[in-house]
Amino acid sequence: MTLKTVSVLALDGLAMFEFGVVCEVFGIDRSGDGVPNFEFKVCGPEPGKPLRTSIGATLTPEHGLDDLVGVDLVAIPAIASQNGGYLPAALDAVRRAAETGSIILTVCSGAFVAGAAGLLDGRPCTTHWMHADALAEMYPTAKVDRNVLYVDDGNLITSAGTAAGIDACLHLVRRELGSEVTNKIARRMVVPPQRDGGQRQYIDQPIPVKCSERFAPHLDWILANLDKPHTVTTLARRAHMSGRTFARRFVEETGRTPMQWVTDQRVLYARRMLEETNLDVDTIAEQSGFGTATLLRHHFRRIIGVTPSDYRKRFNTSAPRVAEIA
Repeated sequence: MTLKTVSVLALDGLAMFEFGVVCEVFGIDRSGDGVPNFEFKVCGPEPGKPLRTSIGATLTPEHGLDDLVGVDLVAIPAIASQNGGYLPAALDAVRRAAETGSIILTVCSGAFVAGAAGLLDGRPCTTHWMHADALAEMYPTAKVDRNVLYVDDGNLITSAGTAAGIDACLHLVRRELGSEVTNKIARRMVVPPQRDGGQRQYIDQPIPVKCSERFAPHLDWILANLDKPHTVTTLARRAHMSGRTFARRFVEETGRTPMQWVTDQRVLYARRMLEETNLDVDTIAEQSGFGTATLLRHHFRRIIGVTPSDYRKRFNTSAPRVAEIA
């Protein structure tokens, strides 16, 4: 498929950053850099009528909803629902676009618009990690992946939160027009043409606190002694329970097995140390209870999605940095 025509859905409640991402990738003339121009249209319910955005400003689309149908790509930025739903005429236009062969690309919570149009049924997709559970609950047949930056399911591409829309848009350009065009757009935007890892590295993973008062002290003690070796047997003995009873109670209280929970908390502790200190990885591995850097790297990458060293480069706040433009 040749990607030439792009239409963006604009409705009341439009999020400007996510809308701007789509405009930045597809709406700017970069022919001077050898990038093919896209025929780009912003489409709303009534051409020429201002729409309210999420930040108090207004935006006036020049094209109507019919211009969503028949184009190569329909982009749906994050759009807040109005009175619990979306304009039926807009959903109908999105459905017709999909039925007639358009690629549908959503940014962040724009996935909810696609869901309301019936496009997520039985399909893999994603959205911002904060909204992933709500999306899965609202569209139970959708296969929601909360860990990735975007999901490519052929004629449906969904992105995770906010800036992940850049990743999804550039991925589509790469898929349809090749790496050379993608690299030129990314260079002008001063962003990497492709990020590694998923949105797991950005998810806030709090320590579970919803447990009974009788069980909470056991969790508190583990958290205060993560550096010590633990087994179900030693933890059960300390709690004056049999191993089987302790393991069953632990799952009831936390939703995780004892050793899964301990590993999770060790990774979270290591994550905090990588963000806030300059301790070397060996020391962090020892203090978090993994013992070796190799074991820390294995579990950290499995749970967070990137290596400890890559995570530290992105999120460490203990030393000042100077940004460089490559």
